Amino acid sequence: MFKHIFHFVRMSLSGILPRNASWRHLALLIVVPTQYALAADDQRIEELTVYGELRESSILELPTSVSVLDDTLIASRGATHLEEILAASANINLSSGASRARFFQIRGIGERGQFIEPLNPSVGLLIDGVDFSGIGGIATLFDVEQVEVFRGPQGTLHGANALAGLISLKSRDPTFQPSGRLRLEAGDYGTWGLAGAYGGAVSERVAFRTSLAHHASKGFIDNAFLGADDTNNLDETTWRGKLRIDVSDATRIDLGLGVISMDNGYDAFSLDNDRRTQSDNPGADTQDSVFGSLKFAHQGRMFDAELRLSVASSDAEYGYDEDWTFDGFHPSGYASTDQYNRERDAWAGEIRLVSSEDGALFEGRTDWVAGLYLLDQSVDFLRIYTYADADFTSDFEIQRIAGYARTETALSERARLTLGVRLESHESHYSDSAAVAFNPDENLFGGRLALEYALADSLFAYGSLSRGYKAGGFNTDGTLDAALREFDAEYLFNYELGIKGAWQSLSLRLAAFRMQRDDVQIDSSITLVRADGSSEFIDFTGNAAEGVNQGLEAELGWVPNESVSLGASVGLLHSEYENYVNAEGEDLDGREQAHAPSYQYHLFADIDIVRGLILNLTLEGRDEFFFSDSHNTKSSAYDVVHASLVYQWRDWTIRLWARNLGDEEVYVRGYYFGNDPRDGYAAKAYTQLGEPRRFGVTLQMDM
Repeated sequence: MFKHIFHFVRMSLSGILPRNASWRHLALLIVVPTQYALAADDQRIEELTVYGELRESSILELPTSVSVLDDTLIASRGATHLEEILAASANINLSSGASRARFFQIRGIGERGQFIEPLNPSVGLLIDGVDFSGIGGIATLFDVEQVEVFRGPQGTLHGANALAGLISLKSRDPTFQPSGRLRLEAGDYGTWGLAGAYGGAVSERVAFRTSLAHHASKGFIDNAFLGADDTNNLDETTWRGKLRIDVSDATRIDLGLGVISMDNGYDAFSLDNDRRTQSDNPGADTQDSVFGSLKFAHQGRMFDAELRLSVASSDAEYGYDEDWTFDGFHPSGYASTDQYNRERDAWAGEIRLVSSEDGALFEGRTDWVAGLYLLDQSVDFLRIYTYADADFTSDFEIQRIAGYARTETALSERARLTLGVRLESHESHYSDSAAVAFNPDENLFGGRLALEYALADSLFAYGSLSRGYKAGGFNTDGTLDAALREFDAEYLFNYELGIKGAWQSLSLRLAAFRMQRDDVQIDSSITLVRADGSSEFIDFTGNAAEGVNQGLEAELGWVPNESVSLGASVGLLHSEYENYVNAEGEDLDGREQAHAPSYQYHLFADIDIVRGLILNLTLEGRDEFFFSDSHNTKSSAYDVVHASLVYQWRDWTIRLWARNLGDEEVYVRGYYFGNDPRDGYAAKAYTQLGEPRRFGVTLQMDM
């Protein structure tokens, strides 16, 4: 067995280290990530609880690679959105192409954008248990207690939307002790924000918490034609409310409501690949989401029963100036706008049974969880495009029914075996104004087998095999041949070995993985010649032959004394396609997959300078990566520095923060096509720049 383990780790390292590997890469393997919660009196790493699993668990008890990004990290960055902290988690990337990142990639797998086509996401996104996969622009962070990142397929936990992994945001729960928070922020680029939260007891058995936050910024673009600096602005408002009702000592009801409104501009691309645009019709990136959830939990003698319900309604508008210029910019120029409107309504229900101590099987050695999950989601789509003969509309519906079960069996005092399965029926119904219709249905299967062994107190090793899946779909754009209209489901096998440990002042989590992808769903494109000799560019999804994603993830936290807290996270990744020829006839066998950098790291230090004054320093970076699977344009590698200086006095905290101190160019989206009339519309790379150097101050009062 150990021979096979050694061979697996050796092969993982040989595949993921960059060809020009230096001592920096090797050092990052040794000095690795996170969790910064510090109890200064005894210099202990705080034990982390993961809430997004089938049952609440210590992070050490989970035989899988997972990160918890807490409110300490959120505060140190002055962060208001998920995109501003995700780089602290190993092997995760994001793509924008809008005012905010809406799509995420875990271990090199995940969508990068959406236009006309319906979408089945590869990375799930939950906000307080409500599914917002594929529309992550509303992932705001005020009063969020922690962000959990599950890496690898979550076939038992979440099913079809979690082929590559799952991201779960959890806001603060009500408590019977009164508590609150008031926050005021200001920064450059016209940034300001005001937020407040408060909660406490209504009665002996009822508690509440509510929060309201507004964040605004002019953005980082200057529109030279309009003489404006706010055409890529941010204007975001979030309200959350939670109610806890202790019906009895054994029965509890949790209610949640939320409203998130995003009224942002979208004017991010320029012909000169800088922050000066020439558009006369700047676009918009807006979304209004209303959502609610209910959890009814009853503790029984043999098992606990949970009923979970959620509902969400979202109206989103995504539009842009397609030519990026103004009428008359160039004699050969054109003028057009493109707008995509989606109304998405969804409800989900789940019944979950969780064994109690008395209900454990096989003489109390086997804990178990079983459940039934239902989802109904509809998307009404409208496209308004200058060059279309008429507006394009479509209706897309999804129904999912899944049953799942998981057992955890104590094989001995040190060994534990986990077995989980999930069976899912997935149906889709699609029709549009171009008389295209599809009604596919399929049965999908996923699960996990894991063995965990206690090497010592608070030191565990595990090995796991998991299978994830992603439903098939169909292409609706252009005049594709019938053979390219539909694509099959994708399956993924994940092999993983890991070590987790926690001591008084040190925590360590290390995982090596290999993911084998079958029938890979890959975004591609083809150019067809019409009868009149003109060309039609068609974007579509097809199935590649196979793919491999393998690598390492490591996280380390160390508190050497009561004045210093250190930590790091490192991800190493090697990805490639196997036996894949794209629609243009190009052989991409061995090519790296898109948005899959070969390394990524995050290093931090919290230093108590004097009592009440804390300095936080962060260094993070990642390797270059392909923007797309249909062209060879790459981002640049980068290393950025963040810092904050915090002064605490009684209930007050003032934080001076800076992000990207070196003003490094960070790219969050990239395309390759012709759009500049000055060079005859020659194809070339166009990139969207991420956040430049930023400064700000946050004043906070905790009650």
